[in-house]
Amino acid sequence: MDLPQQVIELGDLTLRRFDREADLPELDRVIEESLEHLRPWMSFVADHSRSRTAEFLGRRHEAWEGGREFTYAIVLGGAIVGACQLFWREGAPENRRELGYWLHPAATGRGVATRAARALVDQAFRLPGVDHVEVVHDPANRASGAVPARLGFTELPRRPAERRGTAGTGEEQVWRLTRQEVAPAAWRLVDD
Repeated sequence: MDLPQQVIELGDLTLRRFDREADLPELDRVIEESLEHLRPWMSFVADHSRSRTAEFLGRRHEAWEGGREFTYAIVLGGAIVGACQLFWREGAPENRRELGYWLHPAATGRGVATRAARALVDQAFRLPGVDHVEVVHDPANRASGAVPARLGFTELPRRPAERRGTAGTGEEQVWRLTRQEVAPAAWRLVDD
């Protein structure tokens, strides 16, 4: 089975598989410090606890090895500053992958999410049969929407939301990038 790289070096930024035991204290702290920042958009923070974070990390190995979900710690300057994920959503076509990301508020506005998303798109298109990648977010979350816009994704029509954060509009904004739209030389030159 073809799987994405476990560690992706991007200069001062590294994406790496989570270590369920070693990363628990730091990830739990980063989520705790980010609760107010994430609460409007990320439903998982509503019942955040250290035990829930441990459960999340405990499921990462099986999900990765199963080939459907690849979750990375976003590491900047040696510290975890967020997470990103490349995944197949249950019931979606096999040729599609979705990506998501979140950051500690101190790491925003520096191109970190854009660089992480670009790296995950590259990994997605290395998987056999994957011909498009999507980003789905609440339309009111403009910071999340700026990432696919910068990377040349096409904005698709909005649809009713499957899940809602506390500030949710009840809609999801969908962005899509196809394998054919990614010109390798130009892709690597996209500014953050």
